[in-house]
Amino acid sequence: SLLFHTTQSKACPPSCHCQPLGGMRGLCVDCSSQKLTQVPVLPANTRRLYLQNNSLTSVPPGALDSLSSLEEVKILDNPWNCDCHILYLKLWLEDVSASSLANVRCATPAPVSMKPLRQLTGNELGICKRLLPVKCLEFFWRDLTLIAGAIITLILVALALKCSKKLVCQTSLSQ
Repeated sequence: SLLFHTTQSKACPPSCHCQPLGGMRGLCVDCSSQKLTQVPVLPANTRRLYLQNNSLTSVPPGALDSLSSLEEVKILDNPWNCDCHILYLKLWLEDVSASSLANVRCATPAPVSMKPLRQLTGNELGICKRLLPVKCLEFFWRDLTLIAGAIITLILVALALKCSKKLVCQTSLSQ
């Protein structure tokens, strides 16, 4: 069990305190009140995660996906920036811990300040404007390719019909 304990504590993030939950049950990772500005890389066997009372404003998409055995998470008292980048955290909490989601309040932007994250609608989360043109361009080129393909197909069909009409006329004249 000593070997298990040392391998688990190695995976503990520098600014956090990790405690084994007994046997092979996983870890309690306490990163609360550490002035963290980003979520540290967490051990995969984290069962309880405490990130409350830090300076977290957002969580990068995918940052918490490896925590499959998580049972409890506390992330309140952080200055969350509730723009479109907070959507990952909102959806992740809806799946993992609805009770934690209920306690998360937005700090910024001003229109949603102090509002619970779970109550935010798509309009309030805003639109990431820099993401929009890329999507539009992708659709534009896809549509342009489809239209060009359709036009070329129609031209080939028209030519085939014209040629077959000439062939029919020539064969009937020769007979």
